[in-house]
Amino acid sequence: MVEKVIPIRLDEGKGLTPSIPGQLLAASTSTKDTRGRPLRDLRISVTDRCNFRCTYCMPKEIFDKDYPYLSHNELLSFEEITRLTTIFASLGVEKIRLTGGEPLLRKNLEVLIEMLAKIRTAADQPLDLTLTTNGSILRKKAAALKAVGLHRLTISLDGLNDDIFKKMNDVDFPVTDVLDGIAAAQEAGFTNLKVNMVVKKGTNDQEIIGMAKHFKGSGVTLRFIEFMDVGSSNGWDMSQVLPSQEVANRIHAVFPIEPIEANYPGEVAQRWRYLDGSGEIGFISSVTQTFCHECTRARISTDGQLYLCLFANEGFDFKTLLRSGRSDLEIANAIMSTWSGRNDHYSEIRGSNTAAVNTRKVEMSYIGG
Repeated sequence: MVEKVIPIRLDEGKGLTPSIPGQLLAASTSTKDTRGRPLRDLRISVTDRCNFRCTYCMPKEIFDKDYPYLSHNELLSFEEITRLTTIFASLGVEKIRLTGGEPLLRKNLEVLIEMLAKIRTAADQPLDLTLTTNGSILRKKAAALKAVGLHRLTISLDGLNDDIFKKMNDVDFPVTDVLDGIAAAQEAGFTNLKVNMVVKKGTNDQEIIGMAKHFKGSGVTLRFIEFMDVGSSNGWDMSQVLPSQEVANRIHAVFPIEPIEANYPGEVAQRWRYLDGSGEIGFISSVTQTFCHECTRARISTDGQLYLCLFANEGFDFKTLLRSGRSDLEIANAIMSTWSGRNDHYSEIRGSNTAAVNTRKVEMSYIGG
């Protein structure tokens, strides 16, 4: 499942000592990587299982009934996730995104969210706690998620035409159930909803205008994602990538839009708004308009491996540290040492390095999108 996992040595980063013995490193000393990028965002995969078989993520021919999913013992426990998140927060992480697989398939996920909602950042602020879901069981979960402290939701939806959507999710799941989940989230009080549409040229790009029309003025921010070469099983081909600029041009021709400033440095999506004031949309352009230079994200896999890039082929084993009696300070030093050596910039080299494109990469269902 994972190309390579690197054990962490606790003497790495040993020069990073706190000003007060026994305390964690202060956020002011948080390490930047070799390209000067700070660590601000952490994405945590809580399960490697999903009830969809989207062709760009978990194609059915690979992830079939015989696929060796992780056992419960191999998963990080809620207590381990909370402890690790607390340490990351002490080092400057401000935003946590729970992913999968489909995270809502993790039993009693609300318990974990309630635990994470109590963590404070190094600046003594609540964590920005969000979750990405395919929306399939959101109707059942939305109210409970809001009640335990989840701040934001992102829902994946690749089209409104039932035939096209079913072709994309490959399990015959209807659009109406996802839309019902989105409505349930709004009813539960989520006010900052986002919908992500992965655009594959020749597959669902005819849905662009329909999606824009549906969510325009709804209070939901629609974001278009270029089809990316995540993992090694999604059959990625550059000919299937529809550049975000072309998507923007198509929308602008029907619903005039203009670019607006990012909410914060390192924001993944480029923000645009409708000229008539009826909301905004976003574009995530990892293929044609790379953002490696300001990426502040790390990822924890379902079984506790730290990955420094969505396109990585190796992870760093933090589950062993958690389960071997190491102190919070030792784990904090290992995190900072690992991050300080980071030089990942896969999207920048994709266009000029064919070998990099063909290198085996960790599957997105294992580390989250």
